[in-house]
Amino acid sequence: MSENKIPSTMRAWQYSSAAGGIEKHLRMNPLASLPTLKPDENLIRVIAMALNPVDYKPVEVPFIGRFTHSKNAIPGLDVVGQVVKPAAGSSFKVGQVVFGVAGSSLFAGGAMADYATINVKTAVPVPEGVDLVQAGTVGIAGVTAYQSIVPFVKPASRVFINGGSGGTGTYGIQIAKAVGCHITTTCSTPNVELCKSLGADEVIDYKKGPVLEQLKKQKPFDLIVDNVGADYSLFFKAHEYSNPSAKYAFVGVTPSLGFFGFMIKASVLPGFLGGAKRKMQLIFAEPKSEDLSVIGHWMAEGKVRGVIDQRFTFEQGIDAIKRQKTGRARGKMVIDVAPELAKS
Repeated sequence: MSENKIPSTMRAWQYSSAAGGIEKHLRMNPLASLPTLKPDENLIRVIAMALNPVDYKPVEVPFIGRFTHSKNAIPGLDVVGQVVKPAAGSSFKVGQVVFGVAGSSLFAGGAMADYATINVKTAVPVPEGVDLVQAGTVGIAGVTAYQSIVPFVKPASRVFINGGSGGTGTYGIQIAKAVGCHITTTCSTPNVELCKSLGADEVIDYKKGPVLEQLKKQKPFDLIVDNVGADYSLFFKAHEYSNPSAKYAFVGVTPSLGFFGFMIKASVLPGFLGGAKRKMQLIFAEPKSEDLSVIGHWMAEGKVRGVIDQRFTFEQGIDAIKRQKTGRARGKMVIDVAPELAKS
């Protein structure tokens, strides 16, 4: 699409409040204005986008949530799209297909629309041979997995990933395997075979007994990545199943009174009084083109793939959000915005 054929309006899912659940406020606006471009942003025609918990969890937090988004906010970060207007000085060309993280807000990136912006530093071309829709599932999920693992390991490191079947977990297993780690992960009974197929060496079915007791039976871990954050005892007891130098990485933490209380205990109390005996690492994704490029290269090599739980049409946006919020998704929830472009 040439620049002079860009329309003045677009379809977009928008909300101005998320109180009581974002799905109660999302509305599809068929005549939304196109996003305003900053000098370092490209305008893309969205082909597909994928959802993450960060698309709704922060904005739904009572009181705090209202300050995380503007009026008529458009959710969506993980995206693949066709460049229709490159940023000034960008190496991208009109018609080129790129993937990465949309917008400039980590709470309302704007990918749940016909058109979105994508910064030159958070987008890379889709490698030859990589499925476009799978590339669209990388974004925040892939970068989060990469940044929670790669900086802290070396070949043969033993990694425990708590929550291996969600969007970040499925990428985490594959990325840890790509850099040569031994991986133990948790999931529920129906997802055991999926986790094994992605490269997990050991899979703990949390439906069959306490996870902590099963971890103690294994050799100590060098890194713990917690994608769930529901059982703080895994952190406070980490010294019982990890090496003294091991880090405990919390992924995608949502602010809450319970979490703030946990942080106080973990930071203030000494270990002999029940405080932390392992170093905590809070992981908040920082989208970088270099990390996206590595993941794209692994996808081209067949080492990493996007795991898709379900695909929805653009008109089914609310259904996609509802499915994402069940917490039972296997991989990523995808919304096909312009499926015809994925076939071209």
